[in-house]
Amino acid sequence: MLGLPGVRAQRSSAGLGWPGLFVSTQVEPPFAESFDGADTHLLILHLDGSVAVGRRVGGRYLRRQVPAGGLFLHPAGQNLTVELGGELNSVHVYLADETLRAVGATEVRLTEEYGVVDPLVEQLVLALDSLIRDWTPSARTFLDHLTGCLASHLARRYGDGVSDGSGPLPTARGLADRQFAAVRELMDDRLAGPLPLNELAAAASLSVRQFARSFKATTGQTPHRYLMELRLQQATWLLRTGSVPIAEVAMRCGFAHQEHLTRVMRSQLGTTPGALRRAG
Repeated sequence: MLGLPGVRAQRSSAGLGWPGLFVSTQVEPPFAESFDGADTHLLILHLDGSVAVGRRVGGRYLRRQVPAGGLFLHPAGQNLTVELGGELNSVHVYLADETLRAVGATEVRLTEEYGVVDPLVEQLVLALDSLIRDWTPSARTFLDHLTGCLASHLARRYGDGVSDGSGPLPTARGLADRQFAAVRELMDDRLAGPLPLNELAAAASLSVRQFARSFKATTGQTPHRYLMELRLQQATWLLRTGSVPIAEVAMRCGFAHQEHLTRVMRSQLGTTPGALRRAG
């Protein structure tokens, strides 16, 4: 779709090394096309509108006015026939199926959606687009957090059962003590820098999917959430016990910048770095 004539690209995650997803922002001209099924799930956020969108679903052709903030969700592996009735500013998110499956205990088949408005998905996609604008490698943990949140929400809100008809997967076993110790040591050693999920999985000698499920069975949390809590704990200790500038605390604890630390701390702890420092 991004290769159609007249598409005016604005920015994308190409070359940034983002695992499991590709994000692109562009202006799309009107078109009517058919596409073969892809290996990735496609999520489109309409930045303006309303604009008419036509879809062939089964034997029916549906046409709908999609408002600004509306979503278009097309599952991996399915052919797509679509018509865009007017020029559109949009953000495309191409999400790998492995990324989607890593967040749940079952195989997830997404439903086809278009025109639905989902404020949480909208904010997550806008955050990904904003991350492209200000990308630094130190923001990798924030990227992993956004990706995990988006995949989890899509699976929960738009999942439609088990894709292979075999029923839910067996309950995941937790990590062995030696596996968890290796993962925790890596997290502690790499607290200040990027730590992709595949490196954590390698430390436990598991695939990414197996690791994500086993880690959650052990801790009750996703790896992203657990690592974020470790970083918040370290930041809290540094703020309460030292005089290191807040911006440096943020960098030492794996946050992209001081504003990132403030946003996460306010969301998770209900306070700010400045308030913690003043409280001593």
